[in-house]
Amino acid sequence: MDLSRTIALILGGGRGTRLFPLTKIRAKPAVPLAAKYRLIDIPISNCINSGLNRAYVLTQFLSESLHRHLRQTYNFDHFSGGFVELLAAQETVEEGSDWYQGTADAVRKNLVHLEEDWIEHILILSGDQLYRMDFRDMMRTHVESGAHATIAGIPVSRQDASSLGIMQVDDSGQVRGFVEKPQTEEQLATVRMDPSWIDAHGIESNGRDCLASMGLYIFNKSVMVDLLRNTRHEDFGREVFPEAIKSHKVQVHLFDGYWEDIGTIRAFYEANLSLAGKAPPFDIRDRDAPIYSRPRFLPPTIMGDAKITGSLIADGCRIGTNVTIENSVIGLRTVIADNVTIKDSVVMGADYIEDSSTLASGVLPIGIGDGTYISGTILDKNCRIGKNVRITNAEGVETHGEDVALQVRDGISIVIKNGQIEDGFEM
Repeated sequence: MDLSRTIALILGGGRGTRLFPLTKIRAKPAVPLAAKYRLIDIPISNCINSGLNRAYVLTQFLSESLHRHLRQTYNFDHFSGGFVELLAAQETVEEGSDWYQGTADAVRKNLVHLEEDWIEHILILSGDQLYRMDFRDMMRTHVESGAHATIAGIPVSRQDASSLGIMQVDDSGQVRGFVEKPQTEEQLATVRMDPSWIDAHGIESNGRDCLASMGLYIFNKSVMVDLLRNTRHEDFGREVFPEAIKSHKVQVHLFDGYWEDIGTIRAFYEANLSLAGKAPPFDIRDRDAPIYSRPRFLPPTIMGDAKITGSLIADGCRIGTNVTIENSVIGLRTVIADNVTIKDSVVMGADYIEDSSTLASGVLPIGIGDGTYISGTILDKNCRIGKNVRITNAEGVETHGEDVALQVRDGISIVIKNGQIEDGFEM
């Protein structure tokens, strides 16, 4: 299925408050993932692996690091016509100077970039999900069904339905009903599916009787422009999609692979650790559909006497002697001193390798100091963790604060980017 007349719009999200403090100084799609990637690499890689090499990324909050990553990573040759460009909120003559008020409003304010003659379909993606999909399959569903819009749907159990948008479809797969995060049995009854319908369409239901929206859409360009120009809807999931069901043919495209919405600290933490296991639910090493990211040309990781099990270790690290790393993710340029234990943790690494003059100045060095024990923790980039520090949050405290170096959210300890923890600290 040819995607040459399709453009992808990747929605960068709002302030990312549920991922704070990881989003304190960066846009949500720029949050590091799996030791060496960023969240934005997932949807872009899915596009490239599907033969789609033209995409816009829509964002407005703290987009500098995201813009730099896109510029340094996704450069296409002059002959392919490919591009990945960031569209940040800006003042326009038609729409004024208001910032994006939601996902639909963001697209509405950028319609000028979407009305070129070559564009026939618009693929709308989220910038904070972890999954692998060939969008050519979704486009095939869209074209063969004669739909005006197509949405990706994944079977879920009723226990999971309360946190998702749930769809009801007819025998042909056309969406007829939608309830956002149903909280009662009465609401769920209006959209519940017969598991046999799911089984009949090539997916084992295994008792799952709900179809959840994945937040991935294909629109005919003229339909989407009409829906946005003739309404003031601000959000795709809550407003534009339900409106489209009433007035247009919306088809479901069934998907049953791994899919995770990285919307909270807990989801981010668990998704990262899941990638470090022997049989990860999402294989970042897939040869046929790789995950692309910025080439950094770092030296190999140097290890002393270390015991490492069930973990991901990125390039450019220095790991000392008598070090234990279990079920953890260790990011680029991480420095780990001697006698350190790291368990069930996500260490994002550093943006640069510290030079000898800085180390000689007496400043606490970037990395993890001698004798430190870290468990159940996220260390953002460029953290300076002293000697004999112990971070386990054994008492389960919950702490917040804009500039506090060590915070606890969703039960997970987080040292913020550039945070410093002095020698001997315990929590």
